Amino acid sequence: MDTQFWDDLYRSRDQLFSGAPNGVLVTEVTGLPPGQALDVGCGEGADAVWLARRGWQVTAVDISRAALERAVAAATDVEGRVAWTRADLTGTPPPAAAFDLVSVQYFPLAHQPDHTALRALLDAVAPGGTLLFATHALADLSPDPEQGFDPGDYYQPDEIAGLLDDDWTVLINETRPRTAPAPAGTHHTRDTVLRARRLR
Repeated sequence: MDTQFWDDLYRSRDQLFSGAPNGVLVTEVTGLPPGQALDVGCGEGADAVWLARRGWQVTAVDISRAALERAVAAATDVEGRVAWTRADLTGTPPPAAAFDLVSVQYFPLAHQPDHTALRALLDAVAPGGTLLFATHALADLSPDPEQGFDPGDYYQPDEIAGLLDDDWTVLINETRPRTAPAPAGTHHTRDTVLRARRLR
């Protein structure tokens, strides 16, 4: 799933996602004091815009130029509050200790033997900040050999929780029903959610 894959996917239809922010983000972030946020795999920008409208300063990152172009066009009311950035965070780490919120919503983060990309995302959370990592529940995902997709190749929230050290406290690590209907053509009825706070 490289840059070309994602650009082709976004260009295959006028709008890939609903345009509404992810339900996990709304549930878990409402009530947090706004600060600096990193939106990992921002897509068409709904999460970033929602955060910006609530006072957050957002760095919204995606590998797809097509997605970012769409996001910018839809975000005119939050100009100056979102930095739209084209990058591959699996190879280009974000700045360390820079964000009060690192939001990873349904981002396919592939396993690495040394956890380099994952550790870079963890390191990006500032002391006192929040990591929010959400995926479709593993039981709702099926391998797709034609696309080379195996859900077991990607990090699940519980695995990430197991890698956190004493610098972190886990607030939520659970599977729950989705708050919104499943995306068209899928059977995703549950989300698996990790919310953790960095202590130092």
